[in-house]
Amino acid sequence: MQSDSSSQPAIHWLGAQALVLELPPPATLDRQRRIWRLAEQLRADSDFREVIPGMNNLTLELRPGANASALPARLRRLWQRADGAEHAARVVEIPVRYGGRHGPDLERVARHCGLTPDEVVARHSAARYTVFFLGFQPGFAYLGGLDPALASPRRDTPRQKVPAGSVAIGGSQTGIYPTASPGGWQIIGRSDAVLFDPARQPPCPLRPGDAVRFIPLGDA
Repeated sequence: MQSDSSSQPAIHWLGAQALVLELPPPATLDRQRRIWRLAEQLRADSDFREVIPGMNNLTLELRPGANASALPARLRRLWQRADGAEHAARVVEIPVRYGGRHGPDLERVARHCGLTPDEVVARHSAARYTVFFLGFQPGFAYLGGLDPALASPRRDTPRQKVPAGSVAIGGSQTGIYPTASPGGWQIIGRSDAVLFDPARQPPCPLRPGDAVRFIPLGDA
């Protein structure tokens, strides 16, 4: 594969037993696909106990006895050969009630973007998003693909408790809070979808590479 010269990774140690491959910003879908493909390959590698893909990075926890000194150069070679070709993504539809008590920041986002609330909802629900990675809290999916016209700054003062299922915008990204937690993103809606349940296997219904569509619902 012909590699993108602007996406050459830095590789560094995190302590003595973890190796991190990290790319410069911005995160792109092609880079994330290459990270996912490399992660799939390395999960079958006997040198690694755990393989954790992130946003523009990949963290590898070594098994005892791994040839640590040879791994950075080997990882760089594997990255050069990693395939970022498009794969058949699962499409997950998530119903959302926008605005009102479900989305207290919808009007604020609309004012910031120079749009009406209905236009924000139409643009937000028209996009097809990609799960770049899960982080911040279990089941929180960072979604790529937000319409640039909807990019909005985080709140000056984060909320102490954001309700589970809140659909929010933070900067150039959108996401869903899987459990109640503090948070500073702008809440534009809420979903009843359960995005993290430790008693379920797998506990998170979304996984990196999935496609997400938001389906607007009427108020209730």
